[in-house]
Amino acid sequence: MNLSGSVTSSTLTNNIDLEICANGYESAWIAQQGGATRVELCNNLAEGGTTPSYAQISLTKKHLNIEVWPIIRPRGGDFLYNDLELNLMKEDIKICKSLNCDGIVIGLLRQDGTIDIEGCKILIDLASPLPVAFHRAFDMTNDMEQALEDLISLGIVRVLSSGGETSALAGVDKLARLIEKAKGRIAVMPGAGINANNIKIIMKNTGAMNFHASAKDFVPSKMRYRNTSTKMGTVTDEYQHELTSLEQVKAIVEAITS
Repeated sequence: MNLSGSVTSSTLTNNIDLEICANGYESAWIAQQGGATRVELCNNLAEGGTTPSYAQISLTKKHLNIEVWPIIRPRGGDFLYNDLELNLMKEDIKICKSLNCDGIVIGLLRQDGTIDIEGCKILIDLASPLPVAFHRAFDMTNDMEQALEDLISLGIVRVLSSGGETSALAGVDKLARLIEKAKGRIAVMPGAGINANNIKIIMKNTGAMNFHASAKDFVPSKMRYRNTSTKMGTVTDEYQHELTSLEQVKAIVEAITS
């Protein structure tokens, strides 16, 4: 696969955006080839996404012509960060600015489940003039409607949400209410479990114009020798890895445009 080869422009129309959560440069390239309009670039999909490396961001920006928004998240787990972690996020934002990223994605909460307005503002001010989106930390807030107003007041341009449920399909009614409440002041982007089979239902029932999917598949290892007596991590099968699926991205784009 030649990742520096020709590019494919998105076939999406009517101001509909499809963002793919891409776990690296190769996945981002595949997302573009499939017709996505934007990638949320990350690492560690199994942990919900963490900040990608300098090299991943640099090569993605160098070779792609769709929008690249790295996630700024120093670790998995919750979204309550200490000063050390906040400083890590600041440095990552500086890197994203130096590499001319199109925006960044953050998500900070307080102990009580409210938006960490002060922490977010520090990162937003540092990121300027880059626009800032908010990831699914939003679904972990104690009052999603108040959290939405807080994000609007901060100038967040887009928030990813499943409506607080395990999937966007399960949270479709809540998503519809959030989009109605937003009244165009912020884009509410359904995500979690979105695929070619359910995106039309979610579109129809929410009125959303932005959608987020991982569209991932598992790529089996080409290793012939395999040591089955030890493990390097906690995943069930270490002889495979996750990668964006070209077929799944194309299928979602086709479902949107059909």
